[in-house]
Amino acid sequence: MRKPIQGVIAIGLFGLLVARPDAQQPAPPSGTPSVQVGVPGGGRGSGPTPNPGQGGPPGAGRRGRGPAAPAPRSTTGRVLLQGATPGEKGVWLPEGVVTTSFAGNVEIPFQPWAKALYEDRQTHRLEPHARCKPSGAAREVQTPYGVEFVELQELQRIYIFDVGGPHTWRTIYMDGRTHPEHPTPSYYGHSVGWWDGDTLVVDTTGYNEDFWLDRGGTPHTRGLHTLERFTRKDAATMRYELTIDDPATFTRQWGGGFNLRWEPGTELFEYVCQEQNYAGELMVGASVTTGKVDRSSLIVP
Repeated sequence: MRKPIQGVIAIGLFGLLVARPDAQQPAPPSGTPSVQVGVPGGGRGSGPTPNPGQGGPPGAGRRGRGPAAPAPRSTTGRVLLQGATPGEKGVWLPEGVVTTSFAGNVEIPFQPWAKALYEDRQTHRLEPHARCKPSGAAREVQTPYGVEFVELQELQRIYIFDVGGPHTWRTIYMDGRTHPEHPTPSYYGHSVGWWDGDTLVVDTTGYNEDFWLDRGGTPHTRGLHTLERFTRKDAATMRYELTIDDPATFTRQWGGGFNLRWEPGTELFEYVCQEQNYAGELMVGASVTTGKVDRSSLIVP
């Protein structure tokens, strides 16, 4: 798999984790294909509104600590995706959706083949993420270890770092570019983003088929086109909404969402995926009832 940026750049990024934006990012590129979302002020048309799915109200999951503080902002008034100051560390964790589909109880409009594959995945749970493979779309922010946003204004890019698992990162281009005509398929796809008020909007194409779209096992094809909205509600809560367009997999456009909660004080840490992977039964198919290992699967579904 081709890495999104070279290792030497990645080293430099860790030295810039405290960077904070002070200027508004450009508007969405006019030539960028879009999955329309019916969110007021969304600026991308008026398609179906994503189902709220799971996730509690702003500040939920704070264990009775009272209302959360307002979302931190830069000197220009723009909302920040991380801490209010360079010294405030933290990551974003999923709220109540760690082992489920991102859409909760929403009925997924599967094509027949996709429904059969989805149901098969419920029986063995041979998820690529459990074998240290990167995962795009909703699955990236469903990791129980959390994610960290790194915004570099001078590069006009935002990076989303996966704290655990594959320990990889995703690049979101904020410079007004459009998607390449023939992108090389990858786990995270090719992402372009822009700001809509306090919401980071991310349009992505160019996915490969080597990951599950969410923890529930939802499949997709290379034709997958997503529109994500990251809205920081307050200091403790970020709303994540995803709209999906993949006609080969689903009979219509659909979506869902959930909340992410801020985990203060947590930083990136060393995570060796293979050596510290205690989910061996998810990798080789051990039966919960018999304990026997099923090695009959000839491919990675």
